[in-house]
Amino acid sequence: MNEQNETANKKKQLMPKGCVCIFIIIALFGGIGWKMGVAQMLNTIMHTAHDLLLNTCFYLMAICVLTGALGKLFVEFGVVDLIEKFFRPMMRPLFRLPGVASLGAVLTFLSDNPAIITLAHDKHFSGYFKKFQYISLTNFGTAFGMGLIVIVFMLGNGYFVEPLLGFIGACIGCLVSTRLMQIFVLKAYPNYREENALESQQFEQQAEQSVRQEEKSVFLRTLNSLLDGGKSGVEVGMSIIPGVLIISTLVMILTFGPAADGSFTGKAYEGIAVLPELANKIDWLLQPLFGFTDPHQIAFPITALGAVGAALSLVPNFATQGWIDGNAIAVFTGIGMCWSGFLSTHTAMLDTIGYRELTSKAIISHTIGGLCAALTAHWLYLIFC
Repeated sequence: MNEQNETANKKKQLMPKGCVCIFIIIALFGGIGWKMGVAQMLNTIMHTAHDLLLNTCFYLMAICVLTGALGKLFVEFGVVDLIEKFFRPMMRPLFRLPGVASLGAVLTFLSDNPAIITLAHDKHFSGYFKKFQYISLTNFGTAFGMGLIVIVFMLGNGYFVEPLLGFIGACIGCLVSTRLMQIFVLKAYPNYREENALESQQFEQQAEQSVRQEEKSVFLRTLNSLLDGGKSGVEVGMSIIPGVLIISTLVMILTFGPAADGSFTGKAYEGIAVLPELANKIDWLLQPLFGFTDPHQIAFPITALGAVGAALSLVPNFATQGWIDGNAIAVFTGIGMCWSGFLSTHTAMLDTIGYRELTSKAIISHTIGGLCAALTAHWLYLIFC
């Protein structure tokens, strides 16, 4: 009897949420369909998703495969360790983190946000951290997620100086985000300043390869690294497809307008241009802060909140339409790297390390950090370009 009552109560609790969900879907797609026409809206959605899959997702997957192979090769032959040792002296004075945290930055830069959590679960690694530092690793690592992919993508589109300025902006955004998160954590839990993250042995670099690994020739190690890294790149490329197809398709419908004659034909990349209209209303803020010269550019940071891979898919179409310039590329690189879809990963990442209650503080810190990254990239572009 009690079980039946509990089931009935759960159903009653779910009904309002279900009603809200249905209302939002009907309001969103009903409004789009009312303006475009239902048939044209459905055709545009399918054609846009299909074009994104063929011309953007597979291109991004190719980049992921190549960068994954390069990253694995760097790990195999000690390049990552060399880079980590170079950046280690900067960690404590800048980010208030132990020197080994630089390894997390390198690994997330070569792969994606969750790499920092995999590393944080290493007991030897976590032994260097106080609790407030350990928690801020989520913000620190996220700011470099998919960094190599973002930069290579921008380079592939013919921009060279701008992505480097954006990278510097992302570093500043990471600094702001990490420091803010530490302040929030210490304000809520002052005892975390002295408590160790985990009672464990000190982290030690595994400098020596196993006997079996040593027996392998340089050729086999190189071949295995390239193939294993490429395989991991395929997995990353596959994982970004849903975000690109779902988020980017919706954002593009809200960003682009009708055909040249003002009609809706159902072709790819048509829409109702709501986001540019909203951006025009705050142009007085966007232009001086970020240097956005076209209201359509606001779509990139909005998309980057959920998935930076989806945000990158906007760039080729923006370039075709003539909506972006060098400043936009610098800002896109900075805010894209720093945010790198943190809204879709922060909750899971903090839950994984056992500090779910601090999710809201992490999101606020990283939102501010991303805005600082964009602002820095914009002003660096004005100074150097």
